Amino acid sequence: MKPEQFGADARRTANEVAGDGGLAALAQLTETISALEWRRTEIIGELRRGGRASWEEIGRACGMTRQGATRRWSQQVQASSFGAAAGAYHRGRPGYPLSSVEWLVPRRARRVLDLGAGTGQYTKLLVEAGLRVIAVEPSEQLRKRLYEAVPKAEVREGRAERIPLEDGSVDTVIVAQAWHWVDPALAVPEVARVLVPGGTLSLVWNVRDLAEPWVADLDGILHQHSRHAIDTRPSIGEPFGQPERMEIRWSQAMTRAELLDMVASRSYVITLPEAARAVLLADVDKLLDSHPDLKGREEIALPYITRCTRVRLD
Repeated sequence: MKPEQFGADARRTANEVAGDGGLAALAQLTETISALEWRRTEIIGELRRGGRASWEEIGRACGMTRQGATRRWSQQVQASSFGAAAGAYHRGRPGYPLSSVEWLVPRRARRVLDLGAGTGQYTKLLVEAGLRVIAVEPSEQLRKRLYEAVPKAEVREGRAERIPLEDGSVDTVIVAQAWHWVDPALAVPEVARVLVPGGTLSLVWNVRDLAEPWVADLDGILHQHSRHAIDTRPSIGEPFGQPERMEIRWSQAMTRAELLDMVASRSYVITLPEAARAVLLADVDKLLDSHPDLKGREEIALPYITRCTRVRLD
């Protein structure tokens, strides 16, 4: 877009932020652009969740095609959607096996960063293990729940691409159920920056065990509209060494209401238009009422595989 095509208000705002130019102005412009882009993603998410705009309309408003808008924002909209369902997220998301902490956090570690902490499911385990924990989470709604759930953690606003910590300030960085949302090109050097020499980056995901027939049926319902493939064995690359992997099989005891909250808190469910979301939740209700392994049960054991990766800073 040529400068003369910008609106007068946009040019005026840019000039006010930039002032007389120079490196300080460039840094300020960069901060402002990041904030504006974050807000634009929020607005797009609100439009999509409310079914108030198609991707074609959003693309037109942003000066691009429908395909371009979808490629650019569909994953970001899902990543930023959790605040809209903070209550369901906190009630329905599973915990993690304690043995994962023992494997992911080196025995010598004392100060740990929980990056993308959500409402504190993993943060709580780290605090209970006697660690000094800093929990960083971009969503204000999730941070409120995090403050309440884990008051002993130090909670800060931030994200993997811009971590609000000093260089070499933590022994271990934990990313639970969140690394697939980050931009590795920006996040990897940021994590390396805040780690002490020889520090550890540890990634963990809970994956539903589809070997259980009713869980496979549930998965089919959840992904009838969208399937977001998650790489739970990512390569990290320099300046980190070779990854080590481990899997833990376990199950989470849940009530029917908690299982429905788990479903409602998935990003691909939150971002569905309201009518499609209602149909999906009704289909899950039907499964709970009709499947021979589920009907009549007050408590349900949902099997998980917890996949862990750890890499050491060279």
